[in-house]
Amino acid sequence: MADFHQTGSVATLHRLVGYDYEEVERRLVQFSQARRITLILPSLFSELEGPALADIVGHLKDVPYLDQIVIGLDQASQDQFEFAKQYFSVLPQDHVVIWNDGPNMRAVQKRIADAGLSTGEPGKGRNVWYCLGYVLAAQRADVVALHDCDILTYSRELLGRLVYPVVDPSFSYLFCKGYYPRIANGQLNGRVSRLLVTPLLNALSKTVGNDEYIDYLSGFRYPLAGEFAMRTSIVPDIRIPSDWGLEIGILSEVRRNTNIRAICQVDISDAYDHKHQPLSENDPARGLSKMSIDITKAVIRKLATDGTVFTSETFRTLKATYYRCALDVLEMYYNDARMNSLHVDRHKEEQAIELFAANLIEAGQIFLENPMETPFVPSWNRVAAADPDVLHHLSQAVVADNA
Repeated sequence: MADFHQTGSVATLHRLVGYDYEEVERRLVQFSQARRITLILPSLFSELEGPALADIVGHLKDVPYLDQIVIGLDQASQDQFEFAKQYFSVLPQDHVVIWNDGPNMRAVQKRIADAGLSTGEPGKGRNVWYCLGYVLAAQRADVVALHDCDILTYSRELLGRLVYPVVDPSFSYLFCKGYYPRIANGQLNGRVSRLLVTPLLNALSKTVGNDEYIDYLSGFRYPLAGEFAMRTSIVPDIRIPSDWGLEIGILSEVRRNTNIRAICQVDISDAYDHKHQPLSENDPARGLSKMSIDITKAVIRKLATDGTVFTSETFRTLKATYYRCALDVLEMYYNDARMNSLHVDRHKEEQAIELFAANLIEAGQIFLENPMETPFVPSWNRVAAADPDVLHHLSQAVVADNA
């Protein structure tokens, strides 16, 4: 995406034509001597059986600047955990596999529960949270990066560009969000970002008025990207959402805890494809339907904490405004795709918009009926205050499992 437009809210670092990635990686090797880099890979066991993760591991074997790789493993039996340790043993970097379903990690979970705190429901959010806890306990990372394990278009360049802004000592960024065009196999993807988040933020601006938080989220090219990197110093204060609001929640937490000038986004790939979720029109507890509800709730909650008042009438107005904004945005995307010989199914796109509009009302109703709902897992600072030895026990559990 060779442009140099700045949104004004967060710094955008572009992927301009003619840059030399080998020089970027050479600098990363140099910078990593002073700022050690850890990569987190949150994974389901099922992803070890697919082609994407095997390709990712193949690329990671040749990355020279990583100090450690932390793999969070969910939905795995003991035999599957042993298989996972063997699977990742080809990595030359120091690495550990956190068996979230194993007895040692369950003991850590019970210890946290006994302190009166909740670790949330099983899922990517809790997986990431445990991985970040281990990184803090290990005390060997100055920078921590995270990306998904289902990326079908992975490259070393993606990771290098993701970590560079928070590794280069001449930059002042503490947090970096990756972005990319969601284009694969001649098709324009990224429905939730295009057809929910963008028009929802536009509708909120019209409904609740100008708001710094809305402007902040609107400044991100792809706010739902699962790739980000940050200085480890900001990790202890971050609360991790345990539902599909993870990416929006992380952006909200970073804005709350840091200066906006310390936040940036970087173009990490010319194309990006991964495992696609079904729309799940008939099951609001699965797929893009649940994702749309969780994301909408995450945005609403944050606006409410900043003083925005929501009522049933607000949500009815918001739905109508969103629907019109979404149809307008769809027209723009359709024309953009057609001009670039990409496929967009307008019928299915409008079906998605109709579902998201209905789920906006559903998310609003859930918020109004349960305004005290707390989807965030506590920050590690909060957990350590409740149990000062918890990080030590977490570290010992991981070491014991990987022995």
